[in-house]
Amino acid sequence: MENKGIDFPQYRKLSNNKVFYCIKNDREFEEIQIIGQSAQLHRIVAKQYPEMLRIQDLLNLSMEGYLTSTRDEYEQLLKHYALS
Repeated sequence: MENKGIDFPQYRKLSNNKVFYCIKNDREFEEIQIIGQSAQLHRIVAKQYPEMLRIQDLLNLSMEGYLTSTRDEYEQLLKHYALS
């Protein structure tokens, strides 16, 4: 499941603009979930096959609702919600 030719990090989001992803490499990513007026940051290291498939789906935009995002958009959310 190695992603040769992909420059990391990659940024994705859900079409509802409530979940944003920073994909660090083919085995780890961060997820910002916006819930009402607050947000939560989750760091995920894929150790099991379903988690690895999720990263592949994000990278390939293979599920409906996944969109590309940008570093600026992701970092603005980190700053706005004071996440780290």
